[in-house]
Amino acid sequence: MSVERLPRGTRLDPQKVSWLIAGQKKQSFERMARAGGVTASVFLERVTAHLEEDLTDRGVPSWWPVPDPKDGELPIDPA
Repeated sequence: MSVERLPRGTRLDPQKVSWLIAGQKKQSFERMARAGGVTASVFLERVTAHLEEDLTDRGVPSWWPVPDPKDGELPIDPA
């Protein structure tokens, strides 16, 4: 199966990422990308675009846990 790549020179402001994550999670992510027929970078861009469609007023996806006020965040309602 061929993997979809973006045409060379079409990505705006290309950036290299250098994060350490658990090897098992990286392999899982790469398997999902291959199953979708795209590179891991294309898959990450599409996952990010999808997540951006469902952000809360805090700027995180709606399924992301709300911090516990006891963990340092003041319980102030946004105006």
